[in-house]
Amino acid sequence: MSTRQPIGFFERYLSVWVALCIAAGIGLGSLFPRLFQTMADYEYGSVNFIVAVLIWLMVYPMMVSVDFSSLKRIHERPKGLIITLVVNWLIKPFTMAGLGVLFFHYFFIDLIDPRDAGQYIAGLILLGAAPCTAMVFVWSQLTRGDATYTLAQVALNDVIMIFAFAPLVALLLGVTDIEVPWATLILSVGLYVLIPLIAGVLTRLKLSASAQNAGEAEYAVTRFNARVKPLSILGLLGTVVLLFGFQGQIILDKPLLIALIAVPLLIQSYGIFAIAYAAAQLWKVPFNVAAPCALIGTSNFFELAVAVAIGLFGLNSGAALVTVVGVLVEVPVMLSLVAFANRTQAWFPKESVGMTPTASP
Repeated sequence: MSTRQPIGFFERYLSVWVALCIAAGIGLGSLFPRLFQTMADYEYGSVNFIVAVLIWLMVYPMMVSVDFSSLKRIHERPKGLIITLVVNWLIKPFTMAGLGVLFFHYFFIDLIDPRDAGQYIAGLILLGAAPCTAMVFVWSQLTRGDATYTLAQVALNDVIMIFAFAPLVALLLGVTDIEVPWATLILSVGLYVLIPLIAGVLTRLKLSASAQNAGEAEYAVTRFNARVKPLSILGLLGTVVLLFGFQGQIILDKPLLIALIAVPLLIQSYGIFAIAYAAAQLWKVPFNVAAPCALIGTSNFFELAVAVAIGLFGLNSGAALVTVVGVLVEVPVMLSLVAFANRTQAWFPKESVGMTPTASP
């Protein structure tokens, strides 16, 4: 991934494609409810096969991009890493759970069925505990972020997520009096994080095996990613169509509920970005690290959150609905934050003192 390459056609019009897929999903779900119900029934052991395949298509190409050798260079960008890790694992999950309890147990108590409040809180917790992996590369590219920093941060987050996601979700669900199905949590982490990550690492090793040097190895990986990128795009857009097809009728019947769910998500997203961005500015982090640092901290691994919500509570559950609304909210919010970051580059130094510019991997 090069920080100097032009923004691709897909990335430039990302909000358009997602909006079209949302409309298509809602329309198809309303016109062909039996078809979507049939697809919903293709599951085993709380895993929906169609959702799983689409998520793997989306995540696997991104995992190939993750170079764990970049972890050797984390000392070169320690400030950005520290800010993102603190935000991702010590602030964001707890503030999201807190906002969920505050809004759905108190502020919205007269607007929703109290029996559904726990489901909505659970969906928020799943989103808050899953830091972004796949879409990080898009947000970083849109701000011309430092590629080495982005790769290192994603690699580190993936390693932490394997061990921390399930216990963290279990803790927060337990605190909010929601039953914790450990087996499904662990299965979801294995299916949607560990397996794609291992597949990506093995693919990267195979591509690099015949290379004579690091430059040739990286070229082979870049060329492979260019070939499989359409699969990632297909996975993202297909997932959006499918999810909004499953939940389309609820969205049409209960627009107020969608607006209510969006409120804590919007507060969380802009609030977390403000914390990370302000910390980066105060710590004088260069812009090419500060921007992806704040964006990584803000964005969610909604693919994992959606899959786990479906596995834990079902396709038509309130928790699954919240994660779908998370997709609806995230793309325009992240694009607005990308635009804000690009307009405020002057707030940050261009490069750290004594640090050589990072070459495009």
